[in-house]
Amino acid sequence: MRPDPASADEPIAQKRLAPMTGTVRGAVITVSDRCASGSRPDESGPLAQRLLAEHGVVVEAVRLIPDGAREVRAAIEEAIADGARVILTTGGTGVTPRDLTPEGTAPLLVARLEGVEAQIRSHGLTKTPLAGLSRGYVGVTSRGADGALVVNAPGSKGGVKDSITVVGPLIPHVLEQLGGGDH
Repeated sequence: MRPDPASADEPIAQKRLAPMTGTVRGAVITVSDRCASGSRPDESGPLAQRLLAEHGVVVEAVRLIPDGAREVRAAIEEAIADGARVILTTGGTGVTPRDLTPEGTAPLLVARLEGVEAQIRSHGLTKTPLAGLSRGYVGVTSRGADGALVVNAPGSKGGVKDSITVVGPLIPHVLEQLGGGDH
């Protein structure tokens, strides 16, 4: 059976992104040996907290932890246990021996959002070639209503801005899907 030629000319309805209605609990975790020890001020965590608030994600306080896969995993697990639905880590996504944020995050993700990871890097590459060095993951911890969206942002202020610029508008849709909504 041949398709109706008139239907081929009809525009395809695309679902539009909608802003968050209300707020959702979030967490920001700065992963940095130097920030955790107090030898360097944390600039990326407070920026992430402020930018996420613009997307309806409420973060009470930024948590500082040292680099390391175990530390990252424990901090994310604690944030989930505290009810965070959106968790952003900043730092530890590069290639130094202590950059292990993705390794700490990976065991907690049931589904990676590799397209969003690529979008973040692509957006960052419009500003600096260093964006291509980020190994940050984006994914969800469950496919149910209790799932959390986890984003590994680079430790720079620019990397945080790029990550939230891409992910921020997607948060309501991701959380809607985790709650059983239509895609």
